[in-house]
Amino acid sequence: MLQPSRSTRLARSPRSARPARSRPRTGLLVGVALVAALAVSLVVAVGIGSVHVPTGDVVDVVLRRLGLPVDDVSVVDDKIVWQLRMPRVLGAAATGAGLALAGAVLQSLTRNDLADPYLLGISGGATVGAVSVIVLGVSVGGLVGGAALGTAAFVGALVALALVLTLATGRTGDLPPARTVLAGVAIGQICAAYTSFAVMMSGDHDAARRVLAWTMGSLAGVRWHSATVLLVVALVALVGIVACAADLDAFAFGDASAASLGVSIRRTRWVLLVGTALLTACLVAYTGAIGFVGLVVPHVVRLVGGPLHRRLLPLSALAGAVLMIWADTAARSLVEGQEIPIGVVTAVLGAPLFAYLLRRESRAR
Repeated sequence: MLQPSRSTRLARSPRSARPARSRPRTGLLVGVALVAALAVSLVVAVGIGSVHVPTGDVVDVVLRRLGLPVDDVSVVDDKIVWQLRMPRVLGAAATGAGLALAGAVLQSLTRNDLADPYLLGISGGATVGAVSVIVLGVSVGGLVGGAALGTAAFVGALVALALVLTLATGRTGDLPPARTVLAGVAIGQICAAYTSFAVMMSGDHDAARRVLAWTMGSLAGVRWHSATVLLVVALVALVGIVACAADLDAFAFGDASAASLGVSIRRTRWVLLVGTALLTACLVAYTGAIGFVGLVVPHVVRLVGGPLHRRLLPLSALAGAVLMIWADTAARSLVEGQEIPIGVVTAVLGAPLFAYLLRRESRAR
């Protein structure tokens, strides 16, 4: 007798079939709306800043850079739009999409609603690397400035990840979610202790201010090179993670059920955990630690589009991109002559929303 395929069995399961039948049209409409919102945000946000650039001029600059015939574009508008703001806005979109993707994956793998991209001690390790450069003046392969800071943060994130995986891995090579979370918390606390000690002992108030600014996140240093790296990383992560959507759906039933559906538990968990950790490390190296995006966005998208990952993942990426664009726009334009750390903006937006979701959940029960 022929056995049904894994995708067929998933489609027949009560928890996955109900959303699949009832929400496809809603998911499509939300996807179209988010794509339109992303396109509008990319154009409008570029024009907002200390020097306002009309939307029509923004479009003219972009079309001219793409080699299309347009009316005359001023040198000032070209420099502001193309060289300064466009890479920053694109970098913000890529960062938001990547953080939302990582959060959605980790919440599903660990079955922990509070999981976020920094669950595995990534931000703590990255902060150790950044502090070592800012406060202690550690050199990284002869690099200086932002290049040294980004490289040190990336290396620190990778070292923290390696320690977490070493602590969490069982004798059989398994990676239990509960042990992985606890290992991430332990390494994160060690990194936080090192950071606090280094800043306190340095006695340099300017260094302490720079460390605080870095830990709250900023896209001020993003230019075309870094924006291109962020975009490529986010797109590769999106394609790779969406390819694992069916496996992530199976994890919702527990490891035993997922294994019975043909999922390789150990391999899938290793690939997705390490992959999302590397994605987060790349993002943190360029932007610092930006909170609440990876925690809140997947929850909001689940309410609208349902739990199936073939919709949840791309919709989360789109929503995260839109949110990050406007959070960064607010960070650089709300206070004249000064930039607010983007983590402050995402916390102001994300904390009340998360409190509302918790309250809504408690009422539903």
